[in-house]
Amino acid sequence: MTNDKRMLIDRRNLLKIGGGLGVALAAPTILTRTAWANEQLIVADPGGPYSPGYRKAFYDPFEKATGIKVINVARDAEPTAQFRAMVETQSYSWDVCTLTLSARDILEKRDLLEPINLTAADAPGLMPDSLTPVWLGIDVYSTIMAYRTDKFDAAKAPTSWADFWNVEKFPGRRALRKNPIDTLEQALLADGVTLDQLYPLDIERAYASLEKIKPHVDVWWTGGAQSSQLIQSGEVDLIALWNARAQAVIDGGAPVKIVWNQGLYSIEGWGIPKGSPRAEIARQFVKFCADPKQQALFTEFLAYGPTNLKAYENIPAERATALPTSEANLKLMTIAREDWWSAHRSEMTERFNAWILG
Repeated sequence: MTNDKRMLIDRRNLLKIGGGLGVALAAPTILTRTAWANEQLIVADPGGPYSPGYRKAFYDPFEKATGIKVINVARDAEPTAQFRAMVETQSYSWDVCTLTLSARDILEKRDLLEPINLTAADAPGLMPDSLTPVWLGIDVYSTIMAYRTDKFDAAKAPTSWADFWNVEKFPGRRALRKNPIDTLEQALLADGVTLDQLYPLDIERAYASLEKIKPHVDVWWTGGAQSSQLIQSGEVDLIALWNARAQAVIDGGAPVKIVWNQGLYSIEGWGIPKGSPRAEIARQFVKFCADPKQQALFTEFLAYGPTNLKAYENIPAERATALPTSEANLKLMTIAREDWWSAHRSEMTERFNAWILG
């Protein structure tokens, strides 16, 4: 059977294999289990808890619906170089990969991504900034503040970055990330800048604010595992860290609470390398992952928010409180503007590193 013929299907067959999944049903071309029987899709994800979460939500259900075997591999922490090499050499070690907003921007500017052929009308419920012609965001993570509840009771706990900066009213050991990303935003928020006025960042104002807190920062952390350990052990009482790291500590029984107010969220999602011989299969997979019922499933494993907000119809209320895109949490935060950071990352990193040492 020729490839062209294999890419054809009538709408009745589409409905048969869709299994009731709204996005899959909306897809114009998805093949029958018989046509796909000997096909496979290699998916690159970040590994760790992502793999079982995505397998339950996306990999196994897609394989069951289509007959396509989904093989997942762990990608590099920063996959853009590998992505570029695959496209330039036409040697594809995987077919679809998770990309942060910054990685997506880099690859899109270099024309290294395939169109995904998905519109907002195909996937009602998707939140803003989670869909472009070449990328579908599927999970949302956030940088937030967390504090020890054995140090601060609810009535006297910090609730903003201004509180974090207020060492007299909220005494205790503090930790911030040793990186300008998020840290500059937090400094501005502490100085009174509102979420909707953050960008473009006022760099001089940010550093004036950082100078005030610098003598009171006990640890500048450099990795997620370190940030978890700092607050879990009680080495610090207040910390800026990623929400999933804080939630893991909470789930482990540590007396820690997340402050969602003035959080900065970002989105991770699927991109397809340009020219991939299995691009059409990858597109069908990406569309499948936009379905809210499927996205709801990964939240059992990951404390990240689904991008399709209709997923909350299938997420227990108690679990929803721990996720960045639940209505109550999302309205307290803003998206970290990766377009600004893409343009200024190098100079900001150089200045921040010099400031830390100064």
